[in-house]
Amino acid sequence: MKRIIFTILVVMLMSLTSCCFTDKMEIEGQVYETYGLLNKDENKDPLVEYKLSFGNIVLGAVFCETVIAPIWFFGFDLWEPVGLIENQQN
Repeated sequence: MKRIIFTILVVMLMSLTSCCFTDKMEIEGQVYETYGLLNKDENKDPLVEYKLSFGNIVLGAVFCETVIAPIWFFGFDLWEPVGLIENQQN
């Protein structure tokens, strides 16, 4: 019974947080996606500045026993786009 309640709570929490943590961001009309350890080469754009997603790190650690959540958060959503890198020419 405890496992069923825990599973329901996990699903509810993940569905609530999924609306807060986006996996895409639109910057100047172009859509950029988050990337993680598993898809770094596919999704990372060299012209975009990324930062670590603190919320996804916390969720990956909290749900570490579920196995699937840490793989998703650390593998595909660890870094999120924040803006374009400005070319600084001196």
